[in-house]
Amino acid sequence: MLVTDYRVLFVCTGNTCRSPMAEHVLRRELETAGLAATVASAGLRVHTEGAPADPRAQEVLEREGITLGHTAQQFDPAMFAGYDLIIGLDSQHAWVLRQVAPDPEAAARVRLLGSFDQSSSGNWDVPDPVGGDISDYERTRRLLATAMPGIVQAVRTAARQEVV
Repeated sequence: MLVTDYRVLFVCTGNTCRSPMAEHVLRRELETAGLAATVASAGLRVHTEGAPADPRAQEVLEREGITLGHTAQQFDPAMFAGYDLIIGLDSQHAWVLRQVAPDPEAAARVRLLGSFDQSSSGNWDVPDPVGGDISDYERTRRLLATAMPGIVQAVRTAARQEVV
């Protein structure tokens, strides 16, 4: 396994559905690819810090053998210092993250999850499944899967640069 110092942070609204799902799916995808990196998630408007992931998000990932052990955390602009790549789950998240970035270099590390979709023009949003049924969470998982190869490639490229 190639261990890298690369650090990825997923950000959504409440940090109970989309971003924790992305965090745990990426961890598994990296493991499958023989890579290890720091992966975390946070929310822009966390109502209850320390809350677990939504039960429907847990259910969808458990069907794939992924345990979603998670506690919600509030995004803080100080987090920019700790991550190489900050991924907004929708365009509003990415916009807010760029606005609160401490400098242009930090803002340049913000990407939209959909921009990693290698099979399309990207730049699509992951709709918030909160308030929906299990099929909305399954859709979220499918959208995450579409973007994961591009994110894994970004981590692999960063790992190669670290080795050189």
